[in-house]
Amino acid sequence: MTVLIHPTAEVHPLAKLGKGVKIWNNAQVRERAVIGDATSIGKNAFVDIDVNVGSNCKIQNNVSVYLGATVEDGVLLGPHCVLLNDRFPRAINADGSFKSADDWVVSGVTVRYGASIGGAAVLTPGVTIGRWALVGAGSVVAKDVPEHALVVGNPARVIGYISPAGRRMSVVGRDGDRVFLSSPCGFELEISEVVNPV
Repeated sequence: MTVLIHPTAEVHPLAKLGKGVKIWNNAQVRERAVIGDATSIGKNAFVDIDVNVGSNCKIQNNVSVYLGATVEDGVLLGPHCVLLNDRFPRAINADGSFKSADDWVVSGVTVRYGASIGGAAVLTPGVTIGRWALVGAGSVVAKDVPEHALVVGNPARVIGYISPAGRRMSVVGRDGDRVFLSSPCGFELEISEVVNPV
């Protein structure tokens, strides 16, 4: 599988690209970033220093993935979404001096296997998006998202659960605080209502 890099893309020589990676117009991949096999990085996307992106991911146009982020295999990052990394963003220190790399702590985002992030969503520093979760377009995620959860809004909140095929799941039974869910595609899930309300 041949790597494709558009002539206008900027890929640092110290970046590591897997087999079949595609990097499109005006995208930038910084030093020591690792991009897994068959991942596509869309037009104007930015992948920062030391970021790890898994295999078979789709990073769509104008996405920004900042230092500290980990993106596991099979993740979709929709157009214009942002993975932030600074809990206390300032251009200057309290004394008015320009803030340098030594004046802040990286707090990267983690997006687990198979999750999808909708267009223009913002993932705030330090959050983890669970496996197969779905973040709705335009959402602002301020806390961790459980596996298979569907979250929307600002701040994002759980409104349901999603199968690996992307189908909305329905409650089919309850036993105490256990909730049993099923999707039209036959996928079944058990959650704790105490931890993950439906």
